[in-house]
Formats: sequence, C-alpha cells, structure tokens
Amino acid sequence: MHVFVTGGTGTIGSAVVAELLGNGHTVLALARSDGSVQALESAGAKVLRGELADLDVLRSGAAQCDGVISLAFGRDYSSPDALARAITEENAALTALGQELIGSGRPIVTVSGTPWVPGRASTEADPLPTDGPVGGRGRSVTALLDLASNGLRSMAVRMPRTVHNEGQGGFAGLLADAARRTGVAGYPGDGTQRWPAVHALDAAALFRLVLESAPAGTSWHAVADEGDAVRDIATVVGRRLGLPVEAVPQENFGPFGPIFAMDQPASSAHTRNALGWQPTHPSLLEDLENIQP
Repeated sequence: MHVFVTGGTGTIGSAVVAELLGNGHTVLALARSDGSVQALESAGAKVLRGELADLDVLRSGAAQCDGVISLAFGRDYSSPDALARAITEENAALTALGQELIGSGRPIVTVSGTPWVPGRASTEADPLPTDGPVGGRGRSVTALLDLASNGLRSMAVRMPRTVHNEGQGGFAGLLADAARRTGVAGYPGDGTQRWPAVHALDAAALFRLVLESAPAGTSWHAVADEGDAVRDIATVVGRRLGLPVEAVPQENFGPFGPIFAMDQPASSAHTRNALGWQPTHPSLLEDLENIQP
C-alpha cells in the first residue's frame, strides 16, 4: 500500500513511517521544512512539501495514495488560544482529507486521545469528549468516523497521555521539561491520578494493523500501561534529574493543567483481542530511566 502520512517526523510519526516501510508499504510524507525533508528521505519515504494548513496539498497527497495516516498537530500549547488554533487547523485538515477520499473505500487513520470516564478505565466503546480544552478534537474525529457510511474506511487510534521513546514524549515528557525549567519534579493534585502510556514503537505497530485491516468507523486504544500514578512518574523524573519531587499547583502546567490533574486510566483489551496487537517495548517507568540529567 502507498500511504500518505502527515506528521511523519514526530515521536509517533517517525515510528509509524519506519513501521510502514519495514512491512512492505511505501510512504509519501508531508514535510514543511528542509530538516523534515532530510529526515523523511533518509528514512526511505518520498516527500510532499507543504504544511497542514495547505489543504490543496493535503488533497493532492491523499489522491496519490492508497490510504492515509493523519498525525500532524500544532506544536504550540502555550495558551488556551494556541491550543484552540491547533485544533481548528487539524479539523480543517481532517475535513479536507475525508472529503477527498469519500466514495473510494480507501482507509484513513487519524489520531485522538483516550477518553476520560469517572471511576474506571475507559474502553474503545466510550465516546470521545466534545467539551473541555480538547473537545474540538473529539468532534473532528467523530465527524471523520461518521463518514464511514459514505464509502470511506475511516478509523481512529486513540493515544494515551504519554507516548514515549527513550524517556521522551507525551505528558511525562512535558512534566520532565517543566522539571528542568523550574528545578522541581512537580505533579498536580495528590499524585495518585493515573495516566495511560505506550511506547511509540508499539503504537506504530497498531497504526499499521488498523490501516491494513480494521473495519470502517472503528476506534482503537494504543494503550500498553493502563495507568501509572503521576507521583510515580515524577519520582523517576526527579531521581534521574537530581531534583526534589513535590506537589505543585495545576496552573503550573498551563492549558494542560486540568487534564494533568485528572485520573484517566484506559484499557486496550478489545484492541488486543480483535487485532492481535501486543506491546513488546519498555513500559513508561522503565523507559523514563533513559532521561539524562
């Protein structure tokens, strides 16, 4: 399969590109900078120059390929307004890609987060939230999945709060970045809230499986660790960086503060049973031992 990939140089995207190329597929990847072009070509992908906001470029990429994996998302999370702009941009991109593929029967796989369900681990059957700081992403993904009734094999892979590789990435990576910046390995609340996690290489394998075989209109959970206590994550970060571990106000984490403070475990039992996905790479707490002082 010739696959159009957006966001192909990020923590998840670079692993997805390598997974596809290593399993007999070819890749056309969107690239917005010379550095991205070099990284993608070095990995063995062909490159389409453009940005996520270039909707005509996105349509062209989708039209040239047998399927799409959409991973690109803005990098500015510094304020609620910046996060809202990134969500708006992603929504326009998903709408353009979906409309290009309607009636073709071709697959498109997009990404979202695992939902939060009070009192238990969320499952693949739970709906995405459509309110709160990232509710717009839930509406965008749900709209894409609804296009399955129009001759489009649309699927979503829901990612946990931390997608990690070599101790970097996701909420745990943001927590480590904040620790380096402030001199404290801080955590919001009492630290007992749980975050699910997955190694990027395990997530990449699931994206490939979903692209190849998942039914239209379905959602899947790329969850290896159902829920690690945030205090345990901060403890490893603090030890690796030689910093004190303390509770801090959730406001210290900007627009993600309310999300950081939530208990949000997630299950992947259905994904494992239905698709045969089996994570094999290190857990989050093991991988965080790679953090360098």
